[in-house]
Amino acid sequence: MTSRPARICYVVPFRRWNREPLGEFGDYLAALPDEVDAVVVDGSGPALFDYHAAGLPSRVRHVRLQPRDVTLNGKVGGVCAGIALATCECVVVADDDVRYDAAALRALGAALDGADVVRPQNYFEPAPWHAIWDTSRTLLARISGGDWPGTLAVRKSTFGRTNGYAGDVLFENLELVRAIRRAGGRERVAYDVYVGRRPPTVRRFCEQRVRQAYDEFARPLRLAAFLTIVPLLCVALATQRWRTIAGVTAAIVVAAECGRRRAGGRAYFAAAASFAAPLWLLERGICSWLALDRRYRCGGIRYAGCVLRRAAA
Repeated sequence: MTSRPARICYVVPFRRWNREPLGEFGDYLAALPDEVDAVVVDGSGPALFDYHAAGLPSRVRHVRLQPRDVTLNGKVGGVCAGIALATCECVVVADDDVRYDAAALRALGAALDGADVVRPQNYFEPAPWHAIWDTSRTLLARISGGDWPGTLAVRKSTFGRTNGYAGDVLFENLELVRAIRRAGGRERVAYDVYVGRRPPTVRRFCEQRVRQAYDEFARPLRLAAFLTIVPLLCVALATQRWRTIAGVTAAIVVAAECGRRRAGGRAYFAAAASFAAPLWLLERGICSWLALDRRYRCGGIRYAGCVLRRAAA
């Protein structure tokens, strides 16, 4: 009996610094539909590479990231190498904490039929308190251009026209989409294609706060808006404008709830995330100033053992 040819190539850029069991990640890859060709591009050291090779299911193509493909943002090199190895036109790039089911993969493949790059919608599963907090960001993004998930679908032939994309930037998903656009490609934001994602640990969540704020250097107008939050709040508190504060807080909750209700989102996002949105915005306002400090005092933001100055090219 011959296997069906792959219709989707599933690329995971992967790197570890410590010996950790693959556990559920390996089980997830083993359970992907038969028509999916799974490729893990592993940038770990030699000993860890061998350890991962023993733990991954046999259906996975486990390849070593070559020195020529190494980038400061290690994910970029893994993505480029993985797409080059893809055996079909539809390539799904995903972080190792992303969890597709068969229906989401099919829906994403269908969405790519009329586009060159597609952004689906991540949601946290399970959703502890810090995941609900971060979901507030997602809800507000859903009414302002779409979320930036840990996964994209890319048309291989279009990516081939880009000559790759910058590997020394922090906001690598945005940079990939911009590269596709520059090559004449069409972007689609698939608000109704929901893809599960495992939440980070609380420690990692805390480490991500300033780093995610630093991403906005790639979008200066948004960064400028976030930088106004703390000064405006201080003025409102100093002048005791309680009604203004209450009104703005309510408006933020309503805006987040609109994002939650868009395209059937209530089935995937907890209502608590809408009420947490004002707190998330306050966090982003504070962390934007900390990101500004990192840029001009430290030369950039620390990421995966190096310092990246640019959020995007």
